[in-house]
Amino acid sequence: MAKNAWMRNGFDSWLLGMEALQVITLRTMKLAAGGAAAQTEAQRMVSEKIAAGLDLQMRALTGGLGATADGAAAKVLAHYRRKVRANRRRLSKAAS
Repeated sequence: MAKNAWMRNGFDSWLLGMEALQVITLRTMKLAAGGAAAQTEAQRMVSEKIAAGLDLQMRALTGGLGATADGAAAKVLAHYRRKVRANRRRLSKAAS
């Protein structure tokens, strides 16, 4: 059975959405608690988003996303899934 790159990208997009939902929930709980930890998390959230976007932009400008649309989409999804997964792990440990 041939591998369909767009089907894989669609599934990875769905996974990214599910992981992002978990991060949103964990961050909302942390922010709702208030205090210094919430302030730090809010600042971290904004700076991480800016850094992730700039990193991806640099990859695009230097050809690091590849030559095909499906390959570029896969690399973008992998980039954001790594970031979201790291935040999910970090926030899950803090919530425990």
